[in-house]
Amino acid sequence: MRRRAFLGLCAASAAAAGARGLAAADVSPSHYGRARLVDAQGAPLKAAALPVDRNLIFHYPFSTTPCFLLKLGRPAKPSARLATADKRAYEWPGGVGPGRAIVAYSAICAHQLAYPTREISFISYRTEKSARNRHANVIHCCAEHSQYDPAEGARVLAGPAPQPLAAILLEHDAASDGLTAIGTLGGELFNQFFAKYERKLAIEGAPARVPVTATCTVIELENYCRQQVRC
Repeated sequence: MRRRAFLGLCAASAAAAGARGLAAADVSPSHYGRARLVDAQGAPLKAAALPVDRNLIFHYPFSTTPCFLLKLGRPAKPSARLATADKRAYEWPGGVGPGRAIVAYSAICAHQLAYPTREISFISYRTEKSARNRHANVIHCCAEHSQYDPAEGARVLAGPAPQPLAAILLEHDAASDGLTAIGTLGGELFNQFFAKYERKLAIEGAPARVPVTATCTVIELENYCRQQVRC
């Protein structure tokens, strides 16, 4: 009986340790500096004034890492558990603001790290279907046709992307109707992005790893880059 009790205790301890290991592997939010979202004139953005279904872009948590800000025409409710490319699970908290319709995501594609530049963007939010886009209201990267659902934590709907886009965590102040970026959640690709593009960014005069502080300027994608690739 003592031996059976001992073996049972060992088995229970092993199971508990395994459970702790799984919990430790889950993804927690990464907290960066708080940065208020402002317009091109430096005035705080109002959630109620954001245009619906338009591509808005800002940079966070670094001055060279672009993000999409979207006000969807529907609620973005908390999702089921998502997972990174290395199988670490996390739960996306959903949208913020009136109707929980405002979301933000890293604009760095999870497949080949395509991103919006001043010259061209292969990735953007599309409301319409097309020959290569079976889904409406998705973030579509034309580089390899990865498609993400912004209303469900940017989960992958199609294409070769191995994980959702990293979410940018937003805080909405109901009193002022303002928005503040406070961190990220999901599979960050910043290290890979800098490894691939640091020389290009340096040539363009943009130091790669400068953290954003205080404010993020939000502008429409069509005013940020000269050409958007449609597919």
